[in-house]
Amino acid sequence: MKDAAKGKREGAAATSLPSRPIERWLAPLHRFLHVQAAGGIALLLATIVALVLANSDFSHEFSELWEIPVEFGFGDFSLKGTLGHLIINDGLMTLFFFVVGLEIKRELVAGELRDPRKALLPVVAAMGGMIVPALIYFGLQWDEPGQRGWAIPMATDIAFVVGVLSLLGHRVPFGLKIALLSLAIVDDLGAVLVIAVVFTETIVWEWLAVAGGGFLIAVLLNLLGVRAIALYVFAGIIAWLGFLQAGIHPTVAGVLLGLLTPARAWIGDRTLSEVLEKTWKSLDVADPEERDRRADLKRVEFALRESESPLHRLETGLHPWMSFFIMPLFALANAGVAFDPSELSHPVSMAVAAGLVLGKPLGILLFTVAAVKAGVTRLPTGVDWKVMTGGACMAGIGFTMSLFLNGLSFPGPRYAEMAAAGKIGTLMGSLVSAVLGTTLLLIFLREKSAPAPAPAASGKGK
Repeated sequence: MKDAAKGKREGAAATSLPSRPIERWLAPLHRFLHVQAAGGIALLLATIVALVLANSDFSHEFSELWEIPVEFGFGDFSLKGTLGHLIINDGLMTLFFFVVGLEIKRELVAGELRDPRKALLPVVAAMGGMIVPALIYFGLQWDEPGQRGWAIPMATDIAFVVGVLSLLGHRVPFGLKIALLSLAIVDDLGAVLVIAVVFTETIVWEWLAVAGGGFLIAVLLNLLGVRAIALYVFAGIIAWLGFLQAGIHPTVAGVLLGLLTPARAWIGDRTLSEVLEKTWKSLDVADPEERDRRADLKRVEFALRESESPLHRLETGLHPWMSFFIMPLFALANAGVAFDPSELSHPVSMAVAAGLVLGKPLGILLFTVAAVKAGVTRLPTGVDWKVMTGGACMAGIGFTMSLFLNGLSFPGPRYAEMAAAGKIGTLMGSLVSAVLGTTLLLIFLREKSAPAPAPAASGKGK
């Protein structure tokens, strides 16, 4: 019986083929795109619910929900805020930005941003997609109270873009998906830099030192090989609290912690195979008393866990929470705005919409054309200029990050009117960009897939 089982195992090992490196590298990306596509639908549903409630008879109660006061304290220290601001925008969104940091790190280590030549296209396109929308907004709002909102149309929403692209199915070239994903990640990095530099007015250096202590603890724990998640969470809370009290938006701490996350596994494939083989052989011991089953299981558990990098493990574990809980909750708290026909033509609303609908594709295409013509980069495989134009229009979907920047640009009751107009502009611009980008891609992709006309028959030789 034992020989039969052993033969079966050896046969299975002999017939199983190792996956190619490219398949292992692309597997996390495929899972990421799948979750983001479904997350885009959840985000859309949450937005619709927020808009319906904000324009219903329950609008006052819905608005008051996010103003519920919350307070945390220990000893003489207390932290006060509201459900919408402290818990969601400062707290849960820090986790969102932590995942953004993980995505940036993944792209830098094993993605499109690893190869400088490949990275140049999304980086250059993202720069154009940030600079031109900001300039259009700034030009329309020059010397007006709303000019402080110039950063709102800079960002592209990954979840919505991937969600809309998924509706087009396999007709969309994979190269375009990768380019837009990388572009959105660079956009996020640009938005983080804006948050850190522009929206930090004064810095309390003592609290900044506290934040530095949190980062130092995280680095030391990693160098010492500590794998207790609770200790890293403790270090992250210290960094988050330090940034919050220092006057720097705490979401920046989330990105930095994501970038500090190790991208390499402790245990390689060879060591993992040896551990599994040794444990497998120990199962052949006739007398169960002669083996320590618990020790075997703990060794295998450790080897399996540490054969996967912390970056990949955290990104895989947190993405469903981001896509199906935190981002929809953020949309519920921030996308609800009462529609007033007069606000559709508000200067801030029009400037945001113009930045997304016109500035995004214009900036992306201008900078991309310049880079390709200069010979420093090239379009992705399967993507021509028509398809790139449709993708550039799709990049004007700037929902999550744009709403976040809108809240930072127009804080408090003093800017309530402009904040509402900024939300309407973001919704309008994102909707028009989604429809325009989808329409263009449907037309251009149909043209690409259409069979070439048969050549006319020659009359010669008849």
